[in-house]
Amino acid sequence: MLKNKTPSSFGIWGNTDKVKFWELLEPIINWSRDKNLVPYITTRIKDNLPNKFDSNLNIINSAEDFLKLDFVLTLGGDGTMLSAARAIGKRGTPIMGIHLGELGFLAEVTIDQIFDRLNLVAEGKYLIQNRMVLKAEIKNKEKSKNFYALNDFVIDRGKSQRILTMDLFSNDQFVSEYKADGLVIATPTGSTAYSLSAGGPIIMPKLKAIVVSPLSPHTLSHRPIVITDDQVLKIKFPNHEKVAFAVDGQVNEYLSPDMEIIIQKSSFDIKMISFKDSNYFQTLMLKMGWGKRG
Repeated sequence: MLKNKTPSSFGIWGNTDKVKFWELLEPIINWSRDKNLVPYITTRIKDNLPNKFDSNLNIINSAEDFLKLDFVLTLGGDGTMLSAARAIGKRGTPIMGIHLGELGFLAEVTIDQIFDRLNLVAEGKYLIQNRMVLKAEIKNKEKSKNFYALNDFVIDRGKSQRILTMDLFSNDQFVSEYKADGLVIATPTGSTAYSLSAGGPIIMPKLKAIVVSPLSPHTLSHRPIVITDDQVLKIKFPNHEKVAFAVDGQVNEYLSPDMEIIIQKSSFDIKMISFKDSNYFQTLMLKMGWGKRG
C-alpha cells in the first residue's frame, strides 16, 4: 500500500440524533489524544454536547475550516456522508465514513472496525478514491443557480398528478423526449442509490460516467442510458410545467416553469478514504444482497 500523508488533525461530522454517535464520540476523542491528533467538531455537535465533555474542543465554524483538516470522520449513514461532502465541496478534504445505521453503502467502515481503521489512517496506511461530482445549473431569464451532487439530481412532478414532458439534450444533440414521472441523473457513486431503484445499472465508482434513468416512463422503449463524463446535459420542459428538483435527496426546490437545467461533471471530485482490503463486490453482496436468491 502506498503511504499517504500522516494526519495531524481531523474533523468529526455526525448524526447527533443517533444514540450510538454519542456513545462513540468520547472514545474517538480519547483515541485522537493518544495519537496526538487534534480533533475538531461541528457547531451542531458543540451545541448538543453533554456536560461531561470538554467544552474547549476545536470547532469547525465555517467551510473554510475544512482546509485545516487532514480528513473528516463522518458517523451516521450515507446521508451523513452526503451532507459532509456537500459542506466540504471543492476544498478536497478526504472523508472517512463510519456506518451507524441499518442500511448504508457509502460509509464502508462498520462500528466494530472503527479503531482498527483509524489506526491505519493515523499511520498513513490508506487509499484515496476520487469520486465524481455533478454540477447542475438552473437557468431562467432572470438568474441562474448552481448545485452540486455526489449521488444524484432528481427531477420529478412533485405534488402534481400529471406526468412530466422533458426534452433531453447531450452536447446540444437531441437525445429524446421523456414522458415520465421524472428523471434521475446520477454519478457512479449514486448508481447504487435512487438510480438503481429506477432500474439503472450499477457502475463502479472509479468510472467516469453519467447515468440518466427515467422514473416510470410512459413507454416500454425508454430505458436508462449511460453517457461519458464529457457530455453536457440540458433538460427543457416544453409544456412549461413546474417541477420539483432534489440534490442528493437532501436539498429540495420547486422550479419555475420557464427554466432549463444544465448538468455536467463538476470541476472538483470528493475524496473518500478507503483501504487495501476494501472489496466493492463484497460490499454489494453484504449491504445490497447482490446475487442472492430468494
